[in-house]
Amino acid sequence: MSIEPQGANVFPEALSTREAWLEPFDWYREMRENAPVHYDPERNAWDVFRYADVKRILGDDATFSVDPENAPDFVSPKMDGQEMAISSMVSEDPPRHDELRDVVDDSFRPQAIRELKPRIRDLTGELLDNALDREGEIDLVEEFAYPLPVMVIAELLGVPVEERDQFKEWSDALIAAPSDPESGEAFAERQIELFQEMSGYFMQLIKERRQDPREDLISTIANAEIDGEPLPPENMVGLCILLLVAGNITTTNLIANAMRCFGENDLFETYTEAGVVPTPTIEEVLRYRSPVQAMSRFTTEDVTIGDESIEAGEVVVAWMGSANRDNRQFPEGDSFVPDRSPNQHIGFGYGAHYCLGAPLARLEADVALSELFGRLADVEIPDTTLQPTRSSFIYGVDSLPIRYATV
Repeated sequence: MSIEPQGANVFPEALSTREAWLEPFDWYREMRENAPVHYDPERNAWDVFRYADVKRILGDDATFSVDPENAPDFVSPKMDGQEMAISSMVSEDPPRHDELRDVVDDSFRPQAIRELKPRIRDLTGELLDNALDREGEIDLVEEFAYPLPVMVIAELLGVPVEERDQFKEWSDALIAAPSDPESGEAFAERQIELFQEMSGYFMQLIKERRQDPREDLISTIANAEIDGEPLPPENMVGLCILLLVAGNITTTNLIANAMRCFGENDLFETYTEAGVVPTPTIEEVLRYRSPVQAMSRFTTEDVTIGDESIEAGEVVVAWMGSANRDNRQFPEGDSFVPDRSPNQHIGFGYGAHYCLGAPLARLEADVALSELFGRLADVEIPDTTLQPTRSSFIYGVDSLPIRYATV
């Protein structure tokens, strides 16, 4: 799971249109070759595009911090005098980041995640029983790719899955970017309002779990201690928000992006006949259409990247979506190769902030796609105008219709 502080809260001009954010890869290619480290004065940010440079940034927390306080000229929205940014391990550097991550780490270890597979398969079956009841066409995002991961993370947290429409509203708001610079103030006010709603919701649940613990993650968070001291309330709320939002956004877009990849490469028949999607293919989706395209960092000292000198206190945007297409690392990087090996993509990040929920997202995508193709035939994506998720770092589509026959 990965939600990153957005140092550049507005799209680069090159990605400001619907078409460009649906397919940013030509711009990435141009920038990798001609301006691999580029300063954008409109956003007051440095954009970095090549694999080696992006990996270096994500792996060096001492020089490239996640804490906006390291960039004094960066202005983030405020809420009652505090940073509105999620107050959890997202905006903490090691060692505090590691201490907070350890609170929930056991629940996301591969062995713990594998034990969830039967339940995830059951939830997948229930969703498909309902979604495929109307023969012929569904909205994959609305009826399947969104509900499944939010049901899973809601059960793990211990929140009512019946409130998933509210969870989606909150999640969409926290990852969104304003549609244009002029709308920024109203946009920030709405984000603050929803953030306050979400914080109040979780604070109430935390109070209840401190008095009456259950076998769920909110209870774990509510009763956790670091060095014998309870977590501060903002850290408890931040962890809950992080898990809920990142626990559904990443997997939703992984599933939808996978279907786009398969449709573009005439792979639907291959997987309906097999009734399974191979693991290397899911890894290739994570490389080729990464659900998270960019992460922001803040320089703590003067640093040189490529041929550019960057001063301390600057915003640096590491474009993972570009790094994952870099031919220097991936032969024919702009081609979808279902059985690509090796495939050292950074679709889930790298370093200390590597996505906590990567094993869960992989398992959910594996079960979801295999169960889906096990039931369908003659799958196609009809001609439609796709709308990209309006976020400066999350990559996906708001809706994806598919047509099919059942088997």
